[in-house]
Amino acid sequence: MEVTAKNIVESLKNALWDVEVTTNETIRELHSKDESYHEPRMPDVVVFPTKTEDVSKIMKVAQQHQVPVVPFGLGSGLEGQVIPLNGGISVDFSSMNKILEIREDDLLVTVQPGVTRSQLNQELKKHGLFFTVDPGANATLGGMAATNASGTTSVRYGVMRDQVRDLEVVLPDGTVMHTGNKAAKSSSGYHLNGLFVGSEGTLGSITELTLRVYGIPEHVMAARASFPTMKDAVESVVSILQAGIPIARVELVDEASMKQVNLHSETDYEEKPTLFLEFHGNEAGLQQDVEFLMDIVNDHHCSKIDFEKDNAARNQLWEARHSLAYAYMHGYPGKGMITTDVCVPISELANAVLFARERLDAAGLPAGLVGHVGDGNFHTLLMVDMDDAEQLAKVNEINEQIVLYALERGGTCTGEHGVGVGKQKYQSTEHGAALAVMQNIKKVLDPDNLMNPGKIF
Repeated sequence: MEVTAKNIVESLKNALWDVEVTTNETIRELHSKDESYHEPRMPDVVVFPTKTEDVSKIMKVAQQHQVPVVPFGLGSGLEGQVIPLNGGISVDFSSMNKILEIREDDLLVTVQPGVTRSQLNQELKKHGLFFTVDPGANATLGGMAATNASGTTSVRYGVMRDQVRDLEVVLPDGTVMHTGNKAAKSSSGYHLNGLFVGSEGTLGSITELTLRVYGIPEHVMAARASFPTMKDAVESVVSILQAGIPIARVELVDEASMKQVNLHSETDYEEKPTLFLEFHGNEAGLQQDVEFLMDIVNDHHCSKIDFEKDNAARNQLWEARHSLAYAYMHGYPGKGMITTDVCVPISELANAVLFARERLDAAGLPAGLVGHVGDGNFHTLLMVDMDDAEQLAKVNEINEQIVLYALERGGTCTGEHGVGVGKQKYQSTEHGAALAVMQNIKKVLDPDNLMNPGKIF
């Protein structure tokens, strides 16, 4: 290693005598990438803090040596947020994984950032509670806040930003601050929760989160509805939402993806455009909702609907949906996956999905279309030979066409994956003059550009 890197390691070890600081090449390689297709880059050193004070000391060392710092959760991101483009220090929060407090009466929980979604829900279940945000991957809550993650339950409960009451954040100069409080609402000052949630590690490191949780529903019912066309499936979702049915999840899976689901999960679901649905509530209310739903989907030519009340069958249904990306990767060995991630107003959803499907069909590549369509968010999954420049160019063109279509109709270039490296080129088009305001905020909080440089901007 270069002399400067050695100095950084020595300073970290002196400041953090009881914390793991490593330059092991295997560990550095694990922190050089996420699950995206973006090119990996190695950090110079990886540090595993166990408390907020450690993170503050790391930032002070980084300031002293003017070296970049990149927060790292589990590396399950999809836009390259944790890739240390300029080397420096990768801060792995996996050792900060304690559930600090469960306030049942307030429906709040306080956790360290390395706590995973599944870990939290296993503990909350003992109290009759659950945490709603479900991005599929068993990501860390710190990482989910950093990217403003959402997922299958957002249509009813909201995204990560809606669940955050307070964050403890270490700023680039080592200052420790809180962004909110435990009250249900506040009119005091700027909304700093909203600023730091979704900032992707570019403004500071999240070291503690206070989050909203919910009572486990009295009854849960899942359904799988098949349709002859994508248009029928998407338009039925719009009608369900307009009717005010309090649906907890509604996922679209196209015909090509249903084939991959059956191959990977050994299911025998109909291989047609399909909605995976879930309802939460009391028994009487659910029955009314289901009857209303049946009328709506039948009006949109639903060919078959199956209901799952049994817990094991429901789990199988959602496991099949969550495993879809892996189903494609296993189905096309040797190929890499590139995903799109746009979100549009509900009124634009049907045409946006049809536009995306047309682009995929024209490309002639293995590809599927899925999405959390209840909130207008959908993805395409394209399987590509990552060494084939022609295929990569074609996929980038498709991605750009879908993004620009969404932006022209009042949507966004990313509904949940974040900006990272891949969506930077669309920020000016999407935000206009607001982008300069964001850049100025970044300069005020991080004047030396040490926090995750090269991301978002």
